[in-house]
Parts: sequence; C-alpha cells; structure tokens
Amino acid sequence: MKKIILSLVAIFTLLPFTVKANEGMWFLMFIDRLNHRDMQKMGLQLTAEEIYSINNNSLKDAIVQFNGGCTAEMVSPQGLVLTNHHCGYNVIAELSSPEANYLKNGFWAKDKSEELKPKNLYVRFFVRMDDVSKRILSLVNDDMSEAEREKVINNEIAKIQEENSEGGKYTVVVRPFFQGNEYYYFVYQDYTDVRLVGTPEESIGKFGGDTDNWEWPRHTGDFSLFRVYADQNNEPAAYSTNNVPLKPKHHLPINIGGIKEGDFSMILGYPGRTNRWMPAGGIEQNVKYAYPAWVEGSKVGMDNLKKYMVEDEDVNLKYASKYASIANYWKNRQGMIDALTQFKTAKAKAKQEAKFHKWANKPANKAKYGNVVPTINNYYALTNEKASHDNYLSTLLRSSAFGTISRGLGRQLEMYAKAPAAKQAEIKPALAQVVTEFYNNIYMPAEQDVLAAQLNLYAAKGKAYGVAPQVAALTATNNGDFANAVNAMFEQSIFRSAASVQAFLEVPNANFVANDPLMVLSNDLLTHLSVKSEELMQAENDFQAAYRKLVQGLRESGISDIQYPDANSTLRLTYGTVRALPKDKRNPVSENNYTTLDGMVKKYKKGDAEFDLPQRLLEMAENKEYGRYADKDGTLHVNMLTDHDITGGNSGSPVLNGKGELIGLAFDGNIEAMAGDVIFDPKLQRTINVDSRFILWLIDTYSGASHLVEEMEIVE
Repeated sequence: MKKIILSLVAIFTLLPFTVKANEGMWFLMFIDRLNHRDMQKMGLQLTAEEIYSINNNSLKDAIVQFNGGCTAEMVSPQGLVLTNHHCGYNVIAELSSPEANYLKNGFWAKDKSEELKPKNLYVRFFVRMDDVSKRILSLVNDDMSEAEREKVINNEIAKIQEENSEGGKYTVVVRPFFQGNEYYYFVYQDYTDVRLVGTPEESIGKFGGDTDNWEWPRHTGDFSLFRVYADQNNEPAAYSTNNVPLKPKHHLPINIGGIKEGDFSMILGYPGRTNRWMPAGGIEQNVKYAYPAWVEGSKVGMDNLKKYMVEDEDVNLKYASKYASIANYWKNRQGMIDALTQFKTAKAKAKQEAKFHKWANKPANKAKYGNVVPTINNYYALTNEKASHDNYLSTLLRSSAFGTISRGLGRQLEMYAKAPAAKQAEIKPALAQVVTEFYNNIYMPAEQDVLAAQLNLYAAKGKAYGVAPQVAALTATNNGDFANAVNAMFEQSIFRSAASVQAFLEVPNANFVANDPLMVLSNDLLTHLSVKSEELMQAENDFQAAYRKLVQGLRESGISDIQYPDANSTLRLTYGTVRALPKDKRNPVSENNYTTLDGMVKKYKKGDAEFDLPQRLLEMAENKEYGRYADKDGTLHVNMLTDHDITGGNSGSPVLNGKGELIGLAFDGNIEAMAGDVIFDPKLQRTINVDSRFILWLIDTYSGASHLVEEMEIVE
C-alpha cells in the first residue's frame, strides 16, 4: 500500500498552544503539536506517531466505533472486541429467547463455532483524516442563505467522499466543526461480520440498574466480548462460515498491575455530542422547556412498558433495549437540569455573551458581529414553547412503535399496494418476513397503553404551542382520555395484528393503508413535528448564521478559551489521571477512586431486579477467590474513577495507561458533573470505568472462559 503523507496546514491558528489538562476531546492528527508535550509531563510513554499514524500501525488501529453508537477496542490478535454490556445489550437481547436467555443468564462461547451472529452489527475502523476547510469555505459567502450555503457545501462534500472512497472500499464522512467554521473528512473501513463471544449475566453487567446509573460509588461488570470476522484476505465480507477471525493492525495489551491516584491515563473513543459553545438562551431553553418535557415523557413511556415487562420474560426481552435507552436519557436529562441549574451555567454564558456583544459592536467588528447576540436571543424566545412541545411529541414517538408506523411498516405496505402485480409477487416474501419480525418484537397490550398514555400527556402539555390536528380533534371528543380512542383505532386498523397485515398482503389496497386510523395519526404526528412556518424558517436561517459567527468571534476575540471542537461521533483522545472524589461513607476504601467486590456484595438484595447477584459470585467473593486479579490490598477492584472529558458515545472506550495498555473500560459519568456536555467542571468531572482486572476475573476465574484470556496479551 502506498504511503499517504498529509500536510499539516495552519489549523487552529486562532488557538493558543497551551492546553488545560483533563479538559478537551482532541483530534488525533494534532496530538503531536497541541498535546504531546503536556501528556509526556503527566506520564505518557508513547510517541505521537505511536498514537496516530497513517503510514504505520498505531494505537488508533485498535479503536473501533461499535454499531454506530458506542466505542470498542481490539484486545487480541484474533479479532476479539471489548465493549460495554449496555452497548451490546440490544444484540444480546435479540439473540436471546425465554429458553436460551443470554441476557439474563450470560453466555460464553466454548470455541469459535459457538459464537453467535446477530442480524445487524458492525464495527468501524478509523483509517485517516484531513482538513478541507479552505476547500469548502472558499465556495461560500455571507450573502448566501443557509439553504444555499448548505447546498454548495453538500455538493463539495459528495466530491470529497468520492475522491477518497477508493471505489467504495472506504466509507468517507465529512463533518463541520466549530459550528461550520472548519471542515474535516474522515476515512473509515467497516466490518459487518461481528459475532457475540461472551457476556456476563445481566445481574452483573447491569448491576445497580437505573438506581445506580450515573452514580458513584458504582459496582458493575459493564462489558461484553465480540469477535470481528473477515475474508481470507483480512478484508470486510458479508457473514459466511468461510470467514476467519480478523487480524487487526493493532490490539491492546491488558495491564493487571493496578492503578493508583494520580496515574496518567487517556481514553480514545467516539464521543457523540457536546455543546460547549451553546448560547445562554439555548441552555435556558433546555433547562426550563426541553428537558422537563423529555423527562416527563420518558417516565410515562417507561412506566407503561415496565408494568408488562415485569410480568412476562418474553415481553421483557422484547422491550429490554428500548426501556434501557429511554431510562438512560430520562435520568441523564434530569441530571442535566439539576446540574445546569445548580452551577448557573446559563448565567455564566450570558456574561460571556455580554462581553462578546461589547467587543462585537466596536467599529471594526460591528458590520460582521454586531447583531449576533440579539439574533440568537430572538430565536430562542420564539422557540421556547416549541422546544417543550417537540420533546413531548418526540418521547411519544420514541416509546411507541405505532407512533412512527407511517414511516416504517406502513410506508412499506403503501409502496407494496401501489406496485405492479409482478413487483408485488417479487417483494411479497421479504415483506411478509418484515411483518413477522415487527410483531414478534412488540406486545400489543403494552403498545396500546403506551400510545394512549403518551397521547394523554402530549395533548395536555403540548397545547401551549399547538398539538397535531388529529390530536386536537380527538381531544375535543374524548375529554383528554385517549384510552378508548386508541382501542377503537386498533380495532379498526389493519395493523391490529400480524394476521391482519398478512391478510392485507394477499389483497392489497393502497387506500386501506392511507386511510387506516393508525396510519393517519402517525402521519399527522410526524408532519406536525417537522412543519415550520415561514417566520420560524427565517429565524432558523438567521440563527444558524449568527451561531456560526458567535463561535468564530469568540475564538477570534479570545473571549472563549475552548481550544477543541465539540464532539460529533468522530474519534477523539482525552487525557488526565486516575482521580478520586472526596471520601464517601458509602465507599469505605482507602482512596475513593475505586470500588471492590466486597462493596458490590454489600449492595446485594436477593431477588431484587437491580441488586441481585449470582450465587456463584457470592460464594467466590466470600472465599476471596481472586487469583492473580486481586489488588495488592487483597481485594478485587470492580470500578475506578478518572477525570477524563467524555460523553455519550464514549461508552466502551478503553482507558489506557502511559504505555497504551488497557487498564479499564469507560461506561459512565457522575451525575454531579452532568452539565459536562455544556461546560466542563475540572473539580467534579469524572469518568466511571470497569477495572480491567474485574473484567478478566469475570471472564477467566468466574466464568471459566480461560481460552479467551489466553488469546489476550496480559501485562502483570
């Protein structure tokens, strides 16, 4: 393969060359210039080239994006992939059944022939990145509307993607940074034959449940193992029994020597989204309008699913992943409300914007920046009630399979009914399978209750902005109680059962689908969510331009000291140390930067959905059967704390020591620093990680899957 040499143009020229330890989600291609010296002082023993290289194997080759939403890492030369239990949760649930419940009871393949292939699962390797800011921004100007600007940029992005995909071998993504003031492209290679190798019992992998989520002290084995397969040439290939384990360019050694306070550590991963540049008005809108609606709507969805999930194991498996996702963000958003309020983040941002506004209205700056802050504030004032409405409606759509039926199964039936007879015959078998799978994954009583409860909430709380016309009409006739209305809709709908839809496939009629009551309701909800008045579209256009100028001006003026771009699911590095929180009587250890198996056992509640534990684990804990994974203090460490800057998407990220060895697996943050997506707090910000020794102990000693550990490179 020919060597690729990227020229480091004058990127980040507006930024100073000093950085703040712990804060920042950094591009790997700039580590040498911006971070490496600082990292060396803290304990890094690798060169910048050993972290990121496009010509030689490096650390970045061991890090993958897992199924589009998490991070994972290669931990053996035979393609083993380590990530969080909650990242593999939906896949484990999919592969489970009441008879073989891997989610509840765990699973360990005795050999490669027993590894399980889910329907859809992929990992994405990062190949390289480069700057295309000058190329793209040279094509736009301030006289363009945002729509015109977007069209020009998207056309150029398509060219960049084609130029770098090598005929489809690679996936190329171009992303904006600093609110559209810079652009970079990223080249990836995807592998789609990924199989489940092992997972602990849910009582271990999800120990503490919603109660402990986002909390410290924490005691959970939040990990799972997969394996990537490739063709005989080590290239991506569709699933086949002829495929062989991938030979990764780099895999991570796993260190079981233990950690101590102040040790250097770093995380590489794919953080999903931060909003460190968010204006004060946006923070205020989230705290008072958007997030309260999200929290309330999520709770309604959770409550109406849970009452069925606890009664039937099959129903629990159907909804386990959806419930976990809703619950995670429910607690996250409440934590955001509390943290942003407590730290008066909006007020701090408003002070910064007042300072910026004064700078912006100096004669030299006024033409470009003078109206930026008023334009932004006007937009938020206009959209506060809409933000509340949209979140009530969005939580309805997230929790109800039938709220979005018109853009899923309903749309497919409509296209089928309109197709010529020959085409219908061709697609009918596949569509029949889609129908079967859809109904196999839902429980109709739960769906009806969720939809009715969410419509009740939405009709009551969304009216300040104006609810969807169908909902308004139904509200006028049902006195705000949608239970009977929803039951009537299902009784009259072709979507009432799998049998009813299968019968439709035999005698298709497009009018039946278009006029179906659930289809009509779903179309109305989705349309209402996306519809915008001319006033709103103009305000959005002005806001987007003003927001971009705000970020540009804050950097140009030096008023903001943020030196890194917001997270947007691209590979980043963050670094800091193992760092304790203040002593806590709930965690009686020598330094409050770790928890132990003893602490996990103390939380044990027999039969409790969140705090039960397997009998074997309890017995091994009592007998101190820790082997080589015990800490020098004689305990088995379970979780540990670092002070890294992470967010959603970093789940499953490797925590590495100064030699690039795995010491832990990131899975959560602490609720005290929940404002971290908007503002970094160096005193409170912590990352909660599974200790590598607990992971290996669970695989090796507890589960007896020593053959997997034998694949790995263990550093004593």
